[in-house]
Amino acid sequence: MAGSDLISVDDALNYILSRATAVTQSQAVPLSECLGRVLAENQYVPADVPPADNSAVDGYAVYHSDVAPGRALVVSDRVPAGTAPKPLAPGTAVRIFTGSEIPEGANAVVMQERVERTDDNILIMAEVSAGQNIRRRGQDLTQGDLALPRGTLIRPQEMGLLASMGIAQVPVLDRLRVAILSTGDELVQPGEPLAPGQIYNSNRYTLLGMLAQAGCEAILCETVRDTRDGTRQALQEAARKADLIITSGGVSVGEEDHVRAVLEESGRLSLWRMAIKPGKPLAFGSIDDTPVLGLPGNPASVLISFMVIVMPYIRKRQGRPDALPIGECLPADFTTHSPSIRREFVRARKTGNGATASVSAAPNQSSGVLSAACWSSGLAVVPENSTINIGDPVMYYSYPELMS
Repeated sequence: MAGSDLISVDDALNYILSRATAVTQSQAVPLSECLGRVLAENQYVPADVPPADNSAVDGYAVYHSDVAPGRALVVSDRVPAGTAPKPLAPGTAVRIFTGSEIPEGANAVVMQERVERTDDNILIMAEVSAGQNIRRRGQDLTQGDLALPRGTLIRPQEMGLLASMGIAQVPVLDRLRVAILSTGDELVQPGEPLAPGQIYNSNRYTLLGMLAQAGCEAILCETVRDTRDGTRQALQEAARKADLIITSGGVSVGEEDHVRAVLEESGRLSLWRMAIKPGKPLAFGSIDDTPVLGLPGNPASVLISFMVIVMPYIRKRQGRPDALPIGECLPADFTTHSPSIRREFVRARKTGNGATASVSAAPNQSSGVLSAACWSSGLAVVPENSTINIGDPVMYYSYPELMS
């Protein structure tokens, strides 16, 4: 697929994803360490959750037919959470707390705010129905059911669900090992003084942050000088250590752009130049059978091409079923005037909710501007060969959806 013609975003994505082989190696990690990892095995419910009927409120457990207007009930017992209750004595009530197991013989819980208590008696000031304020056994999870399928990204809520099932060791896929190579003689690390013609290497930290958020392991992070031999040596060293190599810069047509040339000479260049804005000079290939995704050098292009192209590839490599984001269609609060053959991803901010929601574009969409990405909350898509007027529908993808 390499060549001088621009490849559409859809064709590029389909091609790259078709070559994304999922990780198969796995390990068991403590539950406390599984955040951001991907489940390697289906997780089935070992026992009902909750394991017994329990109270949803602080109050009094009763049998509903024992409650009548003006009738006092003796409080016969007290059941703190975590203790096994005795059966409910007929015609009495039991003091109970949120999460406490329901005594045998009780079929309702009355909130304490609906009760007047005097010494050992209570007078219930509300109607009571069977099942009231009771959380049933297995209400959340039923024994034997599939709780979480293989390929699930573990978030805090999945950690809580696993804990509720009593699972302490979680089988997860190995992290994808990724090497980051930043190309350019002009790059300087933050904290060092800048000489004339130099800039700070922001791309390294953008990529480190996104890879960490994606649950990957950055095993190599280097700056590569603008020489053909140095670029080849760095790519070959990275290929020996990593499952994936991500480069920034060096994939355009300049005399100092060596990544693309090295892939053509010493590896394989499968795809180059995509009909996307920003980020046109994106490359995909391999060196010594290790996949290489070559991103442009401009900071915003790195950010956007990672979210649009690299992140779906990573999800597929992680064995996740949700490789592509879903997004939502919202009215635009901005205009575009020059239709392009390239699909444009506009840094945009969503405002409002429901029927009042819309998306506004950052004023400066330059590929060298990162501040627009900090101002915005996601990306709005301007399709190929189209213009956008205020009120026109556009697809909008939030950053959390694009980056996780």
